[in-house]
Amino acid sequence: MFRVSGIDLVTAACANGVLGAFPTANCRTSEELDGWLSIIAERLKKIEGETGRKPAPLCPNLIVHRTNTRLREDLTVLVAHKPQIVVTSVGSPTAVLRELQEAGAIVLADVASIRHAELAARAGADGLVLLTSGAGGQTGWLNPFAFVRAVRSFYSGILVLAGGIGDGVAIAAAESLGCDLAYMGTKFIATHESMASDNHKRMLVDSTADDILATTAFTGLQTSVLTPSIVAAGLDPSNLPLRGPIDVSDDLDVLAREKRPKPWRDIWSAGHSVSGVAEILSVSELVMKTTLEYETARSRAPPSQS
Repeated sequence: MFRVSGIDLVTAACANGVLGAFPTANCRTSEELDGWLSIIAERLKKIEGETGRKPAPLCPNLIVHRTNTRLREDLTVLVAHKPQIVVTSVGSPTAVLRELQEAGAIVLADVASIRHAELAARAGADGLVLLTSGAGGQTGWLNPFAFVRAVRSFYSGILVLAGGIGDGVAIAAAESLGCDLAYMGTKFIATHESMASDNHKRMLVDSTADDILATTAFTGLQTSVLTPSIVAAGLDPSNLPLRGPIDVSDDLDVLAREKRPKPWRDIWSAGHSVSGVAEILSVSELVMKTTLEYETARSRAPPSQS
C-alpha cells in the first residue's frame, strides 16, 4: 500500500502470521530499501527468539513499469536480501523473474486482465495476484468470480485474490473459488501500525463503499480513492483534471511529489471493503478477528461434493 505500509506494519503483519507486503517505492531510495529490509529482518528474528514462533514471510512489491528508473537498483537490493516472496506490479515480470527466482523468491505477478494473466503465466511467474474490481489504490475492473474461474481454467499455479477482501468470510469465499491466498489492504490502513495519517484512518471508519471513486485523475491508472478526501482537498469529484500517461519514475521521486500542489498529496485510497472498517485496531487484533471470521465461515461451509 503506497505510503501506508512501513517497517512497523510489515513487521506486525509477519509477526502475527500473515504476509507483510509493501511497495519498494515506499522507501525514498534503494539505499533506504536496503535499510528497511535489514531492520525488518532483525525485528522478526528477535520476535521469533522471544516467542518461539516463526514469522510469516515479508513480501516486497516491485514496480516493473518501464518508466521506473529505480527498477534495477531495487532489484539488486531484493536479490541481496533474498526475500521468500516478491510481487511484481504495473507491468510484465519478465525482466526480473530469472534473477528473483534464482535468489530463491516465489514471484507473484499482479495482473488485471485475462490476457495479462496468460502472459505472466507464460513468462513463468510462480503465481498471479488477480486485481479485481473494488481493490483499493490501483484497481482492476473484472468481477472476481468471473476472473478467478477464467484464470483457473488454464493456470494451476498460486492464485491470490485482491479486491474487496474485508473479512475472514471473504477469504473463505476466495478459497472456495479456487484461490490459495487473499490480499487484504484497506483494513490494514486503519491499524495503529500503518503509516496512514490519523485523518485517513478516521475517514475509513466514517466511509462506506459508496464513498469510493475509481478514477485515473491522480496516477494515470484506474485508482480507487475516497471521495471525501477529494472534497477535503478542494477538488470537485465530478470535474477532476485529466492525468497523462503513467510516469512511475516521477511518482517515485519524493522531491517531485512534495513540489506538487498540496491536494495531490491528500487524496487517500481505499477499496470497496471500506464498508467493513468500523474501528481502528492493532494488527494483532485485526488478524485475530479475521481468523475467527474465517474459521467460523469454514465451519459453516457445506461438505464438498466429490
